[in-house]
Amino acid sequence: MNKFLLSFVFCVLSFLQISASAILIPMDAESQKNHLKAYGITYWVLSKQQKVQWLLNYRGGSFLLPDGESIRQECQIRGVSYEILSDAQTQSILSEISSPSQNQDAVILEKAPRIAVYSPKENPPWDDAVTMVLTYAEIPYTTIYDEEVLDDKLVLYDWLHLHHEDFTGQYGKFYEAYRAAPWYIEGKKKAEELAAKLGYNKVSEEKKAVAEKIRNYVIGGGFMFAMCSATDSFDIALAAEGVDICEPMFDGDPSDPDYQSKLDFSKTFAFTNFTLERNPLQYEFSSIDMTDKRRREVPKESDYFSLMDFSAKWDPVPTMLCQNHTALVKGFMGQTTAFEREEVKPTVLVLGENKINGEARYIHGIKGKGFFTFYGGHDPEDYQHRVGDPKTELELHPNSPGYRLILNNVLFPAAQKKKQKT
Repeated sequence: MNKFLLSFVFCVLSFLQISASAILIPMDAESQKNHLKAYGITYWVLSKQQKVQWLLNYRGGSFLLPDGESIRQECQIRGVSYEILSDAQTQSILSEISSPSQNQDAVILEKAPRIAVYSPKENPPWDDAVTMVLTYAEIPYTTIYDEEVLDDKLVLYDWLHLHHEDFTGQYGKFYEAYRAAPWYIEGKKKAEELAAKLGYNKVSEEKKAVAEKIRNYVIGGGFMFAMCSATDSFDIALAAEGVDICEPMFDGDPSDPDYQSKLDFSKTFAFTNFTLERNPLQYEFSSIDMTDKRRREVPKESDYFSLMDFSAKWDPVPTMLCQNHTALVKGFMGQTTAFEREEVKPTVLVLGENKINGEARYIHGIKGKGFFTFYGGHDPEDYQHRVGDPKTELELHPNSPGYRLILNNVLFPAAQKKKQKT
């Protein structure tokens, strides 16, 4: 009897093994132990030249992978929750998703994107939310900086990240608080040496040239993702092309007294009609950022922003970028925390907002043949990160909704392109 039972169990298990057609990586709050590493598994499968289906709005934006023992083992090693589906179960899910009554869709991911992170080579990886989460999720990336950008090496990459860079040449507007700090003095010296090496008289001129190369990369079909001060300082640099907006402590000569009137907003990606901050002692670039305006209005305990709801079948791009296991995400500060809603161009989609305070936190747009996404704030799990603060340990935040938004953007270029309807 025992032999018969063992044989029966073996046959059942063998049948299930044969009939299993897919691995589901659930991304809802209840089923997934490690949302962040789930993106790494998906990227790893793509890197093996296998296609993946991203099930938009299905259980938090789940992933459907081809079945294989190596994939199962990799999920187990990385601590990622997964479910084995039979062919019938897979077809049932896909049929449900394709129904016109469901705001869901299945998007094919075809190829692992080549990822570049724009950052000084000496920057530690834990100083940037994106490099931290890429490392934690085990997604490979290449660090590049001004030399590579100006040498037209961006064409080697599908996706480019910019973090807390200052493309205006004002060294992050840290002058008032840190001008005597050794790291500020050394950073300014290195930036000036690099600008001279690359043939520029000023750091501001060199940074604007870099911003223009990045602009051309996006127009040509690249995907650009920026956080914190790289968002507004990038647009400011584009608007100020050919105009000196830097005071003497930054570039050695006075700014153009009429620089505000000479800004060209037609050159920017996301922002318009903003006013630059003229005071060099003010830790702020322009009226775009909401950091100072929101301090009194948005206490930490109630600082959240909501993700917008898009049609998965008609607007798959913004839907992909908003996939999450919650529609409400904890806010977090940065040099550029959030964007003044009235200064966001009407052609730019707001993906996440704090409506009560009139601010956009997460925005997306099209430039030429390419795409860009701007995400306000420095670190989704460090509410008010300051210079010298310890790094965030992502092992303590494996299900972070704020970090998921970053990883949505990482996988976005892998998607089979569909024409956006709106």
